[in-house]
Amino acid sequence: YVHPEAIFHSDQGMHYTNPNIQKQIAELGFQQSMSRKANCWDNASMESFFGHLKDELDYKQCTNLEELRICVDEYITFYNSHRYQWTLNKMTPDEFRSHLVAA
Repeated sequence: YVHPEAIFHSDQGMHYTNPNIQKQIAELGFQQSMSRKANCWDNASMESFFGHLKDELDYKQCTNLEELRICVDEYITFYNSHRYQWTLNKMTPDEFRSHLVAA
């Protein structure tokens, strides 16, 4: 299952610009998004998230894809709702989003 608003974000590496790979991404139901050439800021928020995920999630305990999916889903919930972010005025992403909407 792919969420209808799911985005596959990547850099412009040769494997992501390959027409066969782009076709597979579309067939899986993802919208493809790429960083602009030589602009690392396009992907900075995802790179930051993945850095934390790799440091904080014990994914090596997973023995199959379904276990990994559950662990990642749980981590995303933790990250968005319970993990305070220094760069978001010490709020969670959910709190910060609510703060912006209310302002």
